[in-house]
Amino acid sequence: MHVLRLALLIVSVLVGVGLLVVYFSATRPVEEQPVPAPVEERQASAEEIAAARREIETALVEAPEYAEVTSRLSTQFPAEYETFLAEASRRSAVAGTAASVDMLVFEAARTLRASRGILAAKAGVAALDRVFELQRDMLRALALEDPRLCVDFLYGGAGDGFFRFSAQHRALVARFALAGLDAISDGQAARIDRETPTRDDLRALEDGLLAKGLQGDEIEAVLDAKTSDPPIEDERLCRAGRIYLDVLSSLPEPARMRLYGLAVELMARS
Repeated sequence: MHVLRLALLIVSVLVGVGLLVVYFSATRPVEEQPVPAPVEERQASAEEIAAARREIETALVEAPEYAEVTSRLSTQFPAEYETFLAEASRRSAVAGTAASVDMLVFEAARTLRASRGILAAKAGVAALDRVFELQRDMLRALALEDPRLCVDFLYGGAGDGFFRFSAQHRALVARFALAGLDAISDGQAARIDRETPTRDDLRALEDGLLAKGLQGDEIEAVLDAKTSDPPIEDERLCRAGRIYLDVLSSLPEPARMRLYGLAVELMARS
């Protein structure tokens, strides 16, 4: 088992909401589709962009579940928040319609991750544990909603179905986003340097999965992102992902923190 492959899988489950992260590098193979010819993007006027910005700011203000998220982003990370607003306003003006507030919060968090996400890897134990605890809560909620969404989240997907889920579970999504913001802030203060996970760390994780009854193809799916033939059913793969996060959270603190730290660092660099 390779440390990098494992860490990339850990990274993929962070996305979910993609609010902090979200969003990540491991994805399920998809059938290759023809690439459409590029379409020249129209240019929006300054007036259109300003109007789009006002619409976006109003939408964010009128979503009370996300109030603390947007307040923290704008006050603690004003440069990144301004970058997000400028780009979101431009895209909205060009498209002639604003994105949903759930997608906007996702985009705001992704902008922050790109510039400061690596600091979360240096956060303390409580802050990192909280991020992964919220990942587990997200996966459980998605499993109840739709196993397909659960699997997409596990492998880094965040499509229309996920944003519809977000709109119905904003309180949960907001808690996940705030956990990510807390980890970045905590890491900026703590600056903890962690070692790379050891072979013993990885062996303990795999042994834990076996002890929970996962089969070989399920373990390969969650640790190495391998697909089987025929593919594992969504319900079974979603369950395997949930067990994977449970086992990861049960590891002794030193091993758990090494795995979490590497995962978040790779997420920030992806």
